[in-house]
Amino acid sequence: MSSSMFWKIFSYYLPIFYSDVFGLTLAQTASLMFVTRIWDTVSDPMMGIIADRTETRWGKYRPYLLWFAAPFAIAGVMLFTTPDGSDGYRQVWAYVTYILMMTVYTCINVPYASMLGVMTDDSHQKTIYSSYRMFFAYAGSFIALFAWEPLCGFFRTHPMTHLVTAEASAWQGAMIIVAVACFILFVCCFALTREQVRVKSGTALLGDFKALLRNTPWWILTAGALCTNLFNTVRGATVAYYFKYYIGDGASVSLGSTTFLFFAGLFLAVGEVCNMIGVVTAVPVSRRLGKKHTFILSSAVLTVLSILFFYVPLTNAGFMAMLLLQIVISIFTGIVSPLVWSMYADVADYSQARNGSASTALIFSSGSMAQKFGGAIAGSAVLLLFDTFGLVPNAPVQSQNAILGMKLSMSYIPAMISMLMGILIFLYPLDREHMKAILAKLKHMAPTQS
Repeated sequence: MSSSMFWKIFSYYLPIFYSDVFGLTLAQTASLMFVTRIWDTVSDPMMGIIADRTETRWGKYRPYLLWFAAPFAIAGVMLFTTPDGSDGYRQVWAYVTYILMMTVYTCINVPYASMLGVMTDDSHQKTIYSSYRMFFAYAGSFIALFAWEPLCGFFRTHPMTHLVTAEASAWQGAMIIVAVACFILFVCCFALTREQVRVKSGTALLGDFKALLRNTPWWILTAGALCTNLFNTVRGATVAYYFKYYIGDGASVSLGSTTFLFFAGLFLAVGEVCNMIGVVTAVPVSRRLGKKHTFILSSAVLTVLSILFFYVPLTNAGFMAMLLLQIVISIFTGIVSPLVWSMYADVADYSQARNGSASTALIFSSGSMAQKFGGAIAGSAVLLLFDTFGLVPNAPVQSQNAILGMKLSMSYIPAMISMLMGILIFLYPLDREHMKAILAKLKHMAPTQS
């Protein structure tokens, strides 16, 4: 819940915060989100190496949840703080706080993700655990996204500081509330979990990296994971702009005698609830079809539904169609999410069987890196696309070209990404039969159960 609450706000609201509140241009925001990710190419595998070699009475990975809970919350508040100063000073502040937040996110989330590899040695059980993880992740996202605009509205009326605009103070106040909740959740996660499986990690860094680079399933899965985050972030980062500049602030949906406001937070929150449905569905479907085939089927459905989104009109029936498409798309993205992390655990087992060393956190760090790279590339690309198509932040009326750019970002562009995702997973070799052979081999190796 904690990681996802922060991550979804970063992915979906940070771009429009920088361009419409903080005061950066679309091009400056795109550059910021992309350039700072260069550090992640170093920090994620570095954190994986450190976590793999950590030994405490609490385990390898679990203690990082406690150690970095407070820095995680503080960095999040700093990220959504607009300092009183020159444009140059604010731009430096944006770079420093963004890099700081992503570094702290790495320090807590790489070990957290790696815990999946040491809580059970059963492949199907890992899918179940991963589904629990993603169910509560989407629950946290639902709470954060649905509450975000009302929280901003509250602090807009009751600003925390008069040094900056009421809008900037509102965004900072909303993040303080979310950050406190995230701190409490990480401390609870530390207190309520245990590491059950001891894995052997390599002692030679060069050997770990060589094994990773020779790991073909890891390469394919990381590319597929990158696509899943590209798909989600392209759509998610577009939503706030799409509703503000295309649908409009006063839109509503009528269902018989009931009428309700149709706004970005509602659209995103509905998606998170349906993601939770997808996560629950992932376990029985993947047990029947296998993880790989479930992944491919989901990718095909996402491709078709994304294309349909382009043709939905701005009418009451159209708004209902948008919600329906969001519901089904979100169910299938929810199915995919736990499969990615469960498949990373399988890749770690593959490495253990092949090389005698799991390097669990190093492998899972690639998942975190793919998540952040996917978010960075998608967020930057969306903003550059909007800039190219002529979107003007805070302009009361946008050009037809700008509207076309937003519509493409909600439809054809995600469709192309999901199609590529399906092709990549089709090439992934660790199907159900392959994993049975790997697990049988591991049982004949030295025991790892503590």
